[in-house]
Amino acid sequence: MKMSNTPEFHRSYLKFTALVIGSFGPIFFLGTMLSTSEPARWTLDFLSWPIDGVQTYGEPTTRFLSALTGGFLFGWGVTIWCLQKWVYPLAPEGVRKSALFGVIAWFLLDSLGSYFSGTISNVFFNVVVLLLAVGPLWWPAQASVSK
Repeated sequence: MKMSNTPEFHRSYLKFTALVIGSFGPIFFLGTMLSTSEPARWTLDFLSWPIDGVQTYGEPTTRFLSALTGGFLFGWGVTIWCLQKWVYPLAPEGVRKSALFGVIAWFLLDSLGSYFSGTISNVFFNVVVLLLAVGPLWWPAQASVSK
C-alpha cells in the first residue's frame, strides 16, 4: 500500500470519497417528488435486501426524510471535495483524519440504526461503502521520495 499512499494519492482519493458520499444526495433528492422517486425507492429496496418492492415513497414524511438525507449527503460530499482542494495542502493529516472519522461516525450510527430498525442487510452494504470511501485514508500518507 505504500506505493500508492503518497499525499498526492490521498488528495486524489479524497475526490473519490467525496463522489461516493455525495452521489447519494441527488438520488435521495429525487425521492422528494413522487414523479421522480423511483431511483430513491429502488435504492432503499436494494439496501433493505431482498429486493421485494416493499419500500415506497408514498408518504410525505418519507419524502421529507429523503430531502434531509439527500441534502446532508450531498453537502458532506461537497465538504470533503472542498477540504481536499483548499485545506489539504495546508493540513493533509488533519483533512485525512477528518474524512476518516466522519466516515467511521456515519458507519457506526447508520449501521446501528439499520440493525435496530430491522434492516440488517444495510450493515453489509455499509461495510462496502466504508471500504470504498476510506480506502487508503486508513493510513497516513508517506512523503513522496524524489530521485
